[in-house]
Amino acid sequence: MQSEFLVIGIDGGATKVNAWSIVVESENAFRLGDFNVQKSYCEIAGYIENFQPVDLNVQLTEWEADNIRPTAAENQQAHCYIKAAVAAIEQIVTQSGYAQVLLGIGMPGIKTRNERGIAVLKNGPRMTDYASRIEEQLSVKGINLVTPISHIGSDAYYCGIGEEYATEGLFRTVQNSYYLGGGTGAADALKLNGRVIPLDETKGWFVKAWEMKCPAGHSVERYVSSKGIQAIYGEHEQRTVDELSRAGIFPPQIRRQALQGEKAAVMTMHEVAHYLALLLYERITSLYAGWQGLFQFVNPNRPAPSTTHAYKRIRLDNIIIGQRLGDLLLEARGDTVLWVPFIAELSRLINDSTILDQTAKQHYCNNGQFKVELIQISRLREAPALGAGIDAYLTWRKNC
Repeated sequence: MQSEFLVIGIDGGATKVNAWSIVVESENAFRLGDFNVQKSYCEIAGYIENFQPVDLNVQLTEWEADNIRPTAAENQQAHCYIKAAVAAIEQIVTQSGYAQVLLGIGMPGIKTRNERGIAVLKNGPRMTDYASRIEEQLSVKGINLVTPISHIGSDAYYCGIGEEYATEGLFRTVQNSYYLGGGTGAADALKLNGRVIPLDETKGWFVKAWEMKCPAGHSVERYVSSKGIQAIYGEHEQRTVDELSRAGIFPPQIRRQALQGEKAAVMTMHEVAHYLALLLYERITSLYAGWQGLFQFVNPNRPAPSTTHAYKRIRLDNIIIGQRLGDLLLEARGDTVLWVPFIAELSRLINDSTILDQTAKQHYCNNGQFKVELIQISRLREAPALGAGIDAYLTWRKNC
């Protein structure tokens, strides 16, 4: 299906913006187009290299009070984020030759009340007028939007939308699934009873990975995201993430060093295996029986999740691991430093569970061993950008 306008999906990450053209093949099948532009925020004049986000609890307090007060540093950094997005869109428009654009944007963080700004952002600046400023700058450049940006979506939800509507997506053939993407941060997505569900609808009982705190005081996100795994290793080695990045030491390299017996790397992989298993067990039990209190919260003022919800007793058809965490697990499959400890811990948690009944245990385990075929690795690295474009198109069709 070729339309008179170009669909562009934007994935706004922590370090760069990733823009893709999206091809609409049918109302329920989409794929990436031929045009892709990535623009790092640090390429933009004024970028603050050592930018420090406002304390997360302060951000949450201001958001809850509807009194968001971005700092001067946040405003300066926001300028770079917005300029990078506009530059990426402009390049795609120039390359494609289209006169009109339908734009979808996915960003991490909690959105403003009108869903067109960012109210809380763990790894970047708050941008309460993000969509408006992009629209204004595109207009100045003569780029016509088919319709104003309806809303800024969740990058995590867009991972789910991408997995549902992309021809190679892993949500397409199942009714119930959990997606965990590990890149700079962690992205959660759910498909239940055949529907990809925005996590805002489930926040009363389903807690996002970044919201949950481990006994050591870190967010669970730290143990399942690429940057977080680097940070764990850095703590053991007394090196910063920047130092490790400059030295080319990322999770794949840490894993290989663990295979060679390096103590800090072995400890890091052990922690990743433990908390990844515990996180997936939490997902399995919360879905089947409601919140069980396996973790504390990053925000101590977060309301306690409900122990009841409309989806209880559901068992997952698959568990999808995506982005760089997926790449790491794919490479690790069968190894003794990450994969085997991860599967062993998940098997133990399920077999020893007093929360799951025998029906649930048999669904996930065979003779006491977790069914590894339930863990599927997504190859859809561009799911957030694809999902953003798809959501924009479906929203436009709905409002036509």
